[in-house]
Amino acid sequence: QVLLVESGGGSVQAGGSLRLSCAASGDWYNLHCMGWFRGTPGKEREGVAVIKDDGATNYADFAKSRFTISRDNAKDTIYLQMDSLKPEETAMYSCAADEVCNIATLRPPSAYRYWGQGTQVTVSS
Repeated sequence: QVLLVESGGGSVQAGGSLRLSCAASGDWYNLHCMGWFRGTPGKEREGVAVIKDDGATNYADFAKSRFTISRDNAKDTIYLQMDSLKPEETAMYSCAADEVCNIATLRPPSAYRYWGQGTQVTVSS
């Protein structure tokens, strides 16, 4: 069993930064891909960034210049550093993980087996 717990969300003004964390516990060492998704009510959840266990990463176009995904295997945690946040990026940010990994593409949410409960990010103008 795998448990993912996100933290670090909150309220920030436009242009500000937040660092999200996702701590994994349980049998997570076979989870070769971990990623961040975001969603709002009535809108399909979208991929933000993904990181493979070897450190390779991939980002959505909107995230490439402002967001950084990283992982600390010693702490069983991945992070998402978000800079220059925009009001339209207000959403619930969720961590996901799966055994299968294709780092060349951001796979859809349905491809991920394990999910955290999410952490709310609110960006005010």
